[in-house]
Amino acid sequence: MMTDRKASLVTQDSPSGLEAVEREIARACADARRDRASVELIAVSKTFDADAISPVIAAGQRLFGENRVQEAKAKWPPLKEAAPDIKLHLIGPLQSNKAREAVMLFDAIHSVDRPSICEALSKEIKSRERIPLLFVQINTGEEPQKAGVTPSEADDFLVACRERYGLTISGLMCIPPVDEAPAPHFALTAKIAKRNGLKLLSMGMSADFPIAIQFGATHIRVGSAIFGKR
Repeated sequence: MMTDRKASLVTQDSPSGLEAVEREIARACADARRDRASVELIAVSKTFDADAISPVIAAGQRLFGENRVQEAKAKWPPLKEAAPDIKLHLIGPLQSNKAREAVMLFDAIHSVDRPSICEALSKEIKSRERIPLLFVQINTGEEPQKAGVTPSEADDFLVACRERYGLTISGLMCIPPVDEAPAPHFALTAKIAKRNGLKLLSMGMSADFPIAIQFGATHIRVGSAIFGKR
């Protein structure tokens, strides 16, 4: 059941929602004795159109997350033309045949999770000479319906990314099971990252990002708390 504190977050409309999230990030960073600058807020704008996104840009937000390459390709060029310093992160699944467009469009890809994606990204990064930040997605709950590398396979997969495909992996991403406490999943992801020398952790969404910050999240993915319900 969602607490009153969390409920107050996810019912806010932007840009007041953005302000509420920023206050909550600052509070969580203070509680964890972390610098606010150590946490990047990804405003998840998937399914929202330019009219909903523009006020959030006007309020100063410059980092946004999208789930689908085609949706981002359709709506972001005019928005980026108006605000060239915007950064886009792909936080949803990536198909191999969309790797070229993804490398050209996104500044980071959070869903590296299988050899075919590694091969496609390696090819496109070399030919385009554009290198987005890459995160390997960890399926911490080992859920069959969810993408990601299992924790037991993570170390070997990260070695393959570097040695077989020549990819520079910057961090890990996880999405805890909805019916489980997120803290153990964040802790596991952080543990895997630490033993592999990775500094970036994409963890936490609208309902649990303060907890993710406690466990070292460097990137939090927040949608409904900023934009409202989809």
